[in-house]
Amino acid sequence: MLYPKYVVPWYLSLLWLLSYPVQAGLPEFTELARKHGPTVVNISTTQKQQQLEHKLPDGMRIPEGAPFDDFRRHFFGEGGSQGLQPQPRQEGSLGSGFIISEDGYVLTNYHVVMNAGEIIVRLQDRRELEAKLIGADERSDIALLKIEADNLPVAKIGSEKDLEVGEWVLAIGSPFGFDHSVTAGIVSAKGRSLPGDPYVSFIQTDVAINPGNSGGPLFNLNGEVVGINSQIYSRTGGFMGLSFAIPMSIAMNVVKQLRAQGEVTRGWLGVQVQDVTSELAESFGMRRPHGALVARVLPDSPAEAAGFRVGDVIVKFNDHKVETSTGLPPLVGMTPIGESVRVAVIRKKRQALLTVRIGKLSAEAEHQAKPDKTSAVLIKLLGIKVTAATNEEAGRQPNSVSGILVLSVNQGPAMVAGIQRGDVILRVQNEDISNVSDFSRVVESLPSGKSIAVLVQRRGSPVFLAIKLDD
Repeated sequence: MLYPKYVVPWYLSLLWLLSYPVQAGLPEFTELARKHGPTVVNISTTQKQQQLEHKLPDGMRIPEGAPFDDFRRHFFGEGGSQGLQPQPRQEGSLGSGFIISEDGYVLTNYHVVMNAGEIIVRLQDRRELEAKLIGADERSDIALLKIEADNLPVAKIGSEKDLEVGEWVLAIGSPFGFDHSVTAGIVSAKGRSLPGDPYVSFIQTDVAINPGNSGGPLFNLNGEVVGINSQIYSRTGGFMGLSFAIPMSIAMNVVKQLRAQGEVTRGWLGVQVQDVTSELAESFGMRRPHGALVARVLPDSPAEAAGFRVGDVIVKFNDHKVETSTGLPPLVGMTPIGESVRVAVIRKKRQALLTVRIGKLSAEAEHQAKPDKTSAVLIKLLGIKVTAATNEEAGRQPNSVSGILVLSVNQGPAMVAGIQRGDVILRVQNEDISNVSDFSRVVESLPSGKSIAVLVQRRGSPVFLAIKLDD
């Protein structure tokens, strides 16, 4: 009998297998789904709309079988004596929700029940109950419903604050109307800001969410609801691996206000902010880019009263660190109106502490000012041609710094920095720019080889850019 040249003793193989790290198994979702599934509900609505029924004018008839009879049937229907008559038409929508109290309070998305004529909540035991809309908040996409029932199973409310990226989560809802469908995944990211939702810091997951899941709960492995499934990012209309949930801290704050006063109010600071780039961080003397850079302080705002300035970098708000510009609005929005909070800012390369009394969020008035005419000047050092800008062009308030309008951009530091034709330059480093002479003087004194912060107004929004002059 032939034997292999090298034989590994059996006990060495066993030791190697025992020393190999054992992979952790997947979490068990069956008990979680069984225990907390009854707290999830299906929500259907009807929206009454007016649809015009096309009929022929009085006295006008087309005999059956006539050449235009098919035309009449297609465009005017079978009648023909009353003209165009509005007829009620009902459209249904479908979503999910979950029970937050034994006496029948239900939480869901605003867009699930928006413009609803009737709201029907179907429980897991197949009971169908008509719901009353207690209140809704369009900005956070939260709606609070009430059904008449007792001793209902209640979802356990948790917090997203202890949620970790990579942690397993579970969604239960009614995608495409399939009641109590269960899908699972992990937390992909926290604190996501989406266009049009500045006051919500979303939880991003890869849990399969589809139409009908909206308003349903997102559970952690402890069976606590940490979010409300709200949106998906998709180019096809179906799930593509990105879904977003509203954090429960925001949702329960909305619920508290809706139950207490029937509406939701938000705090207002009165600044426009942007992220700090590495180049801007260098110009501000910061070790790393972080915080929310103040690009504009609105007039008659709490920020103006507290002494905020353009160019301040907000790094802490009410003892909460601010890492990005999108992290600031949710913190401000959830702050009670009238409360005084401390805000840490970096100003002229030093940290300063401001105290601001938070106001109530409201619409801002628009103002215009008279034009300020000045001839165009070529600033060769930057490669741009500029002229004085009107307050209307700058999108600013009357009696404020007008700035200068960029007429053209050629090869040079300005083009590299991203300055564009039509931009209005309002500030260079820490100096306001009132006219072309100011700008020329400041540019001539700029150091070479260092990043310089430049504030521009672009299509009505302030933006900081970083310019570095050649050595």
